[in-house]
Amino acid sequence: MHAVIVIPARLASTRLPKKLLLSETGKTLIQHTYEAAAQSHLASDVIIAADDEELVRAIEAFGGNVQLTAADHTCGTDRVAEIAAKLDCEIIINVQGDEPEIDATAIDALISVFENPDAKCATLAAPIRRQDVLESPSNVKVVFDRHQRAMYFSRSVIPFPRLGVEQALQIEPPVFWQHVGLYGYRREFLLEIAQCPAVPIETTESLEQLRILDAGESIFIRTISAAKPGIDTLDDYNAFVSRQGS
Repeated sequence: MHAVIVIPARLASTRLPKKLLLSETGKTLIQHTYEAAAQSHLASDVIIAADDEELVRAIEAFGGNVQLTAADHTCGTDRVAEIAAKLDCEIIINVQGDEPEIDATAIDALISVFENPDAKCATLAAPIRRQDVLESPSNVKVVFDRHQRAMYFSRSVIPFPRLGVEQALQIEPPVFWQHVGLYGYRREFLLEIAQCPAVPIETTESLEQLRILDAGESIFIRTISAAKPGIDTLDDYNAFVSRQGS
C-alpha cells in the first residue's frame, strides 16, 4: 500500500493562538509533529497542508515538505482533501499538527488496517482508566462493536455506567475508550466524504467523524495501549516542554 501522511496546519488556533509556531524547545511545535510523523516505516511521505504564508515560511526554514492550501476550509479533513486530490497514492493518513509526541508505531498500526479491503476509513482508540479523562468533553469517547467498527463518538460519557463510574473504570476488557484523533482514509473515500455537507449530529457534537457514520459508512477502530497528549492549551504546551527537558 502506498500511504502518505498529510498534516493539516492552521495558524489561527482558537484557544492558543499561533501554537504551531511556539518554540520554547528550540523547535516549533509543527516541526516536532512533522519529525515524529516522519518516523513511520509504512508511509512514503509527509506533507504539511498549511493555511498561512507565515506558517509556510516557518516550515520551509526547517526543511519541511509544505503546501499552501485555501484559507477558508472549515475543518482539517477538507484541508487534507485538497492535498489528497493532487496525490497519486492509495492511503491518506491525517495527523493533527498539534500532536508533537505522536507515536510512529501508532501511525503504522493505522495504515495496517487497510490490509482489510473493506476498510475505507479507520482511526485509533485507547483505554480510559481515569474519571477526569472520561468526564472531560475535550476527550472524545468512542464505542465500537465486536468487528472493530465504530458505533458512535461523543464528548459525553459513553456507554453510560449504570453500576457507577469507579467500578466501570476497572473492568477488563476496558469499557471506556478514548478516541485518538489520527485518521486514515482510502484516497477516493476521503475526496467523496469531503464533498458531503455537515449533518445535524456532527454540528451538535462538533465531531466531523459523525458525518461518516451518518452516511452509513464504517469507521474501523484499531486499539492502542495509551493516547499521547495533544496541545490545546498553554498548560499542555508547558507540560510538553517540561517532558522534552527531562
